Amino acid sequence: MNETWESPPTVVTAEEIVAFGHDFDPQPMHIDAAQAAQGPFKTLIASGWHVAAISWREFHRAGGYGGTPVVGLGVDELRWHRPVRAGDVITVHREVIELRRSGSSPTHGIVRTRVSVRTQNGETAMTLLTASRIPCREVHP
Repeated sequence: MNETWESPPTVVTAEEIVAFGHDFDPQPMHIDAAQAAQGPFKTLIASGWHVAAISWREFHRAGGYGGTPVVGLGVDELRWHRPVRAGDVITVHREVIELRRSGSSPTHGIVRTRVSVRTQNGETAMTLLTASRIPCREVHP
């Protein structure tokens, strides 16, 4: 199985961090550079939810599962390992770790993936596991 995908490098800008922070996670470390400089990270950082959203956006931009409609079933083991700062360049890596037919809906399958987001220095910023429901191809006996 071992199907993998990697995004192009993506720059995370201060403007994006602040805009996302204002809309979804308005803590000072995400919306105000001066206040962030006084905080534990000493600089503006992206919300972890912003990093997760970027990981999905980049997968979708690259074509994701093509024209196959995907229904998200859940996320497991979401971890933020290090902050993503303004100017960081991140790369998203996605690996299919399980593919099986749904027990409750034989016309659909479950795909599980391992996702990691790394910075330009190769440091892991975020990891998670996803589960999604996708239609199956017809099986002919």
